[in-house]
Amino acid sequence: MDDQGYRVPDVCKIVGISYRQLDYWTRTGLVRPSVRDARGSGTQRLYSFQDLALLRIIKKLLDTGVSLQQVRKAIGTLRSLKEPEVGTTIVSDGTRIYAVESPEAVVDLLAKGQGVFALAIDKVWTDLEGTIAKGARRRGREVARAGGA
Repeated sequence: MDDQGYRVPDVCKIVGISYRQLDYWTRTGLVRPSVRDARGSGTQRLYSFQDLALLRIIKKLLDTGVSLQQVRKAIGTLRSLKEPEVGTTIVSDGTRIYAVESPEAVVDLLAKGQGVFALAIDKVWTDLEGTIAKGARRRGREVARAGGA
Protein backbone atom coordinates (compact mmCIF):
# COMPACT_ATOMS: atom_id res chain seq x y z
CA MET A 1 0.00 0.00 0.00
CA ASP A 2 1.17 3.51 -0.82
CA ASP A 3 1.12 6.02 2.06
CA GLN A 4 -2.31 7.19 0.97
CA GLY A 5 -3.80 4.36 -1.07
CA TYR A 6 -3.37 1.19 -3.08
CA ARG A 7 -1.63 1.33 -6.46
CA VAL A 8 -3.05 -0.42 -9.53
CA PRO A 9 -0.77 -3.51 -9.47
CA ASP A 10 -1.60 -4.10 -5.80
CA VAL A 11 -5.32 -3.57 -6.40
CA CYS A 12 -5.34 -6.13 -9.21
CA LYS A 13 -3.47 -8.68 -7.09
CA ILE A 14 -5.59 -8.17 -3.95
CA VAL A 15 -8.95 -8.18 -5.74
CA GLY A 16 -8.05 -10.88 -8.28
CA ILE A 17 -8.75 -8.93 -11.46
CA SER A 18 -6.69 -7.99 -14.49
CA TYR A 19 -5.30 -4.54 -15.19
CA ARG A 20 -7.52 -4.42 -18.24
CA GLN A 21 -10.68 -5.04 -16.17
CA LEU A 22 -9.72 -2.39 -13.61
CA ASP A 23 -8.90 0.13 -16.31
CA TYR A 24 -12.18 -0.49 -18.14
CA TRP A 25 -14.30 -0.29 -14.98
CA THR A 26 -12.54 2.94 -14.03
CA ARG A 27 -12.77 4.56 -17.47
CA THR A 28 -16.49 3.72 -17.72
CA GLY A 29 -17.23 5.09 -14.25
CA LEU A 30 -18.18 1.83 -12.55
CA VAL A 31 -15.51 2.56 -9.94
CA ARG A 32 -13.54 5.69 -9.14
CA PRO A 33 -10.21 5.80 -7.36
CA SER A 34 -11.22 7.78 -4.30
CA VAL A 35 -7.70 8.61 -3.13
CA ARG A 36 -6.29 9.95 -6.41
CA ASP A 37 -7.23 9.69 -10.07
CA ALA A 38 -4.54 9.66 -12.74
CA ARG A 39 -3.91 13.15 -14.04
CA GLY A 40 -1.87 12.90 -17.20
CA SER A 41 1.25 10.94 -17.95
CA GLY A 42 3.29 9.74 -15.01
CA THR A 43 0.60 9.86 -12.34
CA GLN A 44 -1.02 6.79 -10.88
CA ARG A 45 -4.48 6.07 -9.65
CA LEU A 46 -4.70 5.34 -5.94
CA TYR A 47 -7.58 3.33 -4.50
CA SER A 48 -8.85 3.22 -0.91
CA PHE A 49 -9.76 0.12 1.07
CA GLN A 50 -13.44 0.89 0.35
CA ASP A 51 -12.64 1.00 -3.37
CA LEU A 52 -11.05 -2.45 -3.07
CA ALA A 53 -14.13 -3.78 -1.30
CA LEU A 54 -16.34 -2.39 -4.06
CA LEU A 55 -14.12 -4.00 -6.70
CA ARG A 56 -14.25 -7.34 -4.88
CA ILE A 57 -18.07 -7.10 -4.83
CA ILE A 58 -18.16 -6.31 -8.55
CA LYS A 59 -15.91 -9.28 -9.29
CA LYS A 60 -18.01 -11.66 -7.19
CA LEU A 61 -21.25 -10.51 -8.85
CA LEU A 62 -19.80 -10.89 -12.34
CA ASP A 63 -18.35 -14.30 -11.43
CA THR A 64 -21.84 -15.51 -10.51
CA GLY A 65 -23.23 -14.50 -13.89
CA VAL A 66 -24.83 -11.16 -13.02
CA SER A 67 -24.72 -8.86 -16.07
CA LEU A 68 -22.51 -5.78 -16.03
CA GLN A 69 -25.63 -3.64 -16.46
CA GLN A 70 -27.14 -5.14 -13.28
CA VAL A 71 -23.83 -4.77 -11.46
CA ARG A 72 -23.82 -1.06 -12.32
CA LYS A 73 -27.31 -0.72 -10.81
CA ALA A 74 -26.28 -2.63 -7.68
CA ILE A 75 -23.19 -0.48 -7.19
CA GLY A 76 -25.32 2.65 -7.60
CA THR A 77 -27.62 1.36 -4.87
CA LEU A 78 -24.68 0.53 -2.58
CA ARG A 79 -23.26 4.02 -3.05
CA SER A 80 -26.56 5.52 -1.94
CA LEU A 81 -26.48 3.63 1.39
CA LYS A 82 -24.85 5.36 4.37
CA GLU A 83 -22.83 2.38 5.63
CA PRO A 84 -23.24 -0.52 3.20
CA GLU A 85 -20.47 -2.48 4.93
CA VAL A 86 -22.60 -2.86 8.06
CA GLY A 87 -25.27 -5.52 7.77
CA THR A 88 -26.02 -5.18 4.05
CA THR A 89 -26.41 -8.30 1.93
CA ILE A 90 -26.67 -8.35 -1.84
CA VAL A 91 -29.13 -10.94 -3.11
CA SER A 92 -29.59 -11.80 -6.77
CA ASP A 93 -32.00 -14.07 -8.59
CA GLY A 94 -29.86 -13.90 -11.72
CA THR A 95 -31.96 -11.12 -13.22
CA ARG A 96 -32.44 -8.58 -10.45
CA ILE A 97 -30.22 -7.52 -7.58
CA TYR A 98 -31.47 -6.52 -4.15
CA ALA A 99 -29.51 -4.67 -1.46
CA VAL A 100 -31.00 -5.92 1.79
CA GLU A 101 -30.16 -4.33 5.14
CA SER A 102 -31.54 -6.87 7.62
CA PRO A 103 -31.13 -10.63 8.08
CA GLU A 104 -34.92 -11.00 8.22
CA ALA A 105 -35.32 -9.40 4.79
CA VAL A 106 -32.69 -11.78 3.36
CA VAL A 107 -34.61 -14.75 4.76
CA ASP A 108 -37.86 -13.35 3.32
CA LEU A 109 -36.36 -12.95 -0.15
CA LEU A 110 -34.82 -16.41 -0.09
CA ALA A 111 -38.07 -17.95 1.18
CA LYS A 112 -39.97 -16.35 -1.70
CA GLY A 113 -37.51 -17.85 -4.15
CA GLN A 114 -36.06 -14.44 -5.02
CA GLY A 115 -32.43 -15.22 -4.39
CA VAL A 116 -30.03 -17.70 -5.85
CA PHE A 117 -26.97 -15.79 -4.70
CA ALA A 118 -26.33 -13.80 -1.54
CA LEU A 119 -23.22 -11.78 -0.69
CA ALA A 120 -22.78 -10.27 2.77
CA ILE A 121 -20.87 -7.00 2.43
CA ASP A 122 -19.27 -7.24 5.89
CA LYS A 123 -17.88 -10.67 4.91
CA VAL A 124 -16.30 -9.11 1.82
CA TRP A 125 -14.61 -6.53 4.08
CA THR A 126 -13.34 -9.21 6.48
CA ASP A 127 -12.03 -11.39 3.63
CA LEU A 128 -10.32 -8.40 2.05
CA GLU A 129 -8.63 -7.46 5.34
CA GLY A 130 -7.36 -11.05 5.60
CA THR A 131 -6.03 -10.99 2.03
CA ILE A 132 -4.20 -7.72 2.65
CA ALA A 133 -2.75 -8.93 5.97
CA LYS A 134 -1.59 -12.20 4.39
CA GLY A 135 0.13 -10.25 1.60
CA ALA A 136 1.86 -7.99 4.12
CA ARG A 137 3.11 -11.00 6.11
CA ARG A 138 4.38 -12.63 2.90
CA ARG A 139 6.22 -9.45 1.90
CA GLY A 140 7.73 -9.25 5.40
CA ARG A 141 9.08 -12.80 5.11
CA GLU A 142 10.50 -12.06 1.64
CA VAL A 143 12.26 -8.94 2.94
CA ALA A 144 13.64 -10.90 5.92
CA ARG A 145 14.95 -13.64 3.61
CA ALA A 146 16.52 -11.11 1.26
CA GLY A 147 18.20 -9.35 4.19
CA GLY A 148 19.53 -12.59 5.64
CA ALA A 149 20.96 -13.91 2.38
